Amino acid sequence: MTTVDLHRLTGAYALDALPDEESAAFERHLAGCGSCAQETAELRATAARLGLAVTTAPSPRLREQVLHRVTTVRQETPGTPAEALTVRLGRRTRLLSRWALTACLATAVTLGGAALWQHRQAEDARARADRAARATDDIAAVLAAPDARTRAAGLPDGATGTVVVSRSRDRAVFVVSGMADPPGGRVYQLWFADGGTVRPAGLMDPGRSDQAVLLRGAVDGASGMGITVEPAGGSEQPTSALLALMDLPA
Repeated sequence: MTTVDLHRLTGAYALDALPDEESAAFERHLAGCGSCAQETAELRATAARLGLAVTTAPSPRLREQVLHRVTTVRQETPGTPAEALTVRLGRRTRLLSRWALTACLATAVTLGGAALWQHRQAEDARARADRAARATDDIAAVLAAPDARTRAAGLPDGATGTVVVSRSRDRAVFVVSGMADPPGGRVYQLWFADGGTVRPAGLMDPGRSDQAVLLRGAVDGASGMGITVEPAGGSEQPTSALLALMDLPA
């Protein structure tokens, strides 16, 4: 049985690079993890686009069109003085060269734009994977810190939440289980409570009922944390009543 963190196998699974045992375990994990399923789909799409970029070649019609235009340029015109023939052939050659150059440039721009878009898609996917990996490492560091302290509380609809604080790292993690889905177009937002004010501390994944969230920013002088329901993307200040307010462990 694998002991690998399944959340970190999305890239290897998307590239069919997992051993059979880990692949089977990850597929079972995908059935209940919406964020991993989405990331895997995005990585597979990116890999497919990169593969297509390698095989992309200029259209065969471009070569056929150039060769066809060459055959339509008369090499000699009976009765035409040599000087006039030279001028006409020169003009036609320049026109043909300009047409061919324009066609080549248009093809290069098209292919270059597609390659640039594919490169940006791959870079975005890599950046998301890097951020997810860093967040996972930071969560593990807080949970494993020697000075980690916890505080648990009941949440609405039977959910449970635990906040873990490491003062030495000045970070906090919120672990929740059984959280109901937020209303459509809304998201659960976390807040640090500093005396009589609050400051944003991150968003929960609306598609997961069980998750661990690294609270954004330092714990600093915060005495508690709260949860509200906010519009997708979050708010700078709460726009709804607190669903829960938990004291941070000393």
